[in-house]
This record gives sequence, C-alpha cells and structure tokens, in this order.
Amino acid sequence: MKPTQTSNLTLHMVASLDGFISKQDGTVDWMHSQDQYDKGVALTEEDIADYLASIDCYVMGSHTYELALQLGWPYGDKPVVVVSSRSLSSDRASVSFFHGDIVELVEEQLKARYQNIWLVGGAALAKAFLQSNLVDKITLSIMPIILGGGTLFFDFIGKEIPLHLEDVKAYQDGMVELSYAVK
Repeated sequence: MKPTQTSNLTLHMVASLDGFISKQDGTVDWMHSQDQYDKGVALTEEDIADYLASIDCYVMGSHTYELALQLGWPYGDKPVVVVSSRSLSSDRASVSFFHGDIVELVEEQLKARYQNIWLVGGAALAKAFLQSNLVDKITLSIMPIILGGGTLFFDFIGKEIPLHLEDVKAYQDGMVELSYAVK
C-alpha cells in the first residue's frame, strides 16, 4: 500500500514594508534590494537552487504570468498553472491554463499530483485562495522599502484567518522572510 503524502499549498509573496506587491504602474523593479544587513543570512546560488527544487508546481494569475514572461521566466520547466478568465497561450509545455472552480483545481487536480504547490501571485488570486480556505502556508518576503501605494497584498479578505509563525529569517540584502502555517 502506497503511503499517503500530504500536499501543501504555500502562498508566497514579496511585498514592501507597507504591504504592496507592485507599484501603482504595476512594476516590481523595487524587489531587488541593495541594502546591507551584516547579521543576515547569505544566500548562495546553491541555496536558491535547492529551495526551488523543492517546489513541485506553481500557480499564478494571468498578470503574474505575463510579468514573469517579461522578466525572463524564473520557473524553468516546473509545472505552472495559470488561472485566468482570459484566453492565453504558451509555447512552454510546462504551462497550462485553468478557468473554473479553484477549489476543484486545488483539491482534485493539484493536490492529487503535487506535494509542494506554490501560489505566487497576484493579489486577487491570493485573496480568492484565502477566502476558499485553500492555503496551508504563507511565506511573506518583506523588502526594505516603503512604496506608499500600489497593489496591496492583502486586500480586504473579509474574514479572520489565524496563523502560526513557523520561521523568521533575515537576509543580508535586508529582506525579512516570515513563514506561517494557516491554522
């Protein structure tokens, strides 16, 4: 008998200290910090590669997908599901498109195939996943910048969601990563 594996869906977002995930014009050029925090953890290319290798599948909205294409597609050949009501296409075999019930997508399709699923944007999709109780973990990377406006990460979810802090890491570039389990 095959042991049952637990699948987790992690909502991962990079945000400014004031909670924005993009500037008002939609740009994210502020996500790379030049700050220096000497007590922070150094990230090596090997650390990053190992971390990314642990992710089995990515889920994102159409605007995040289009931005990722513009920025140079950081997802390699990992499976990527783009949730969109728009008709989009891709020349990448690893990219598929979904329009429909996100509960069905996660519970019947993704969790049956993947152990470590990452939702990487955008704000409206994150809100819908949280409202539908589909998120198991939240990893929030806070960059050392205040944008003063733009697209909010948490935009009036409409319900209280208790969390349990699992880890906190400060990096040499001034980024702080908070990892939570959703209770």
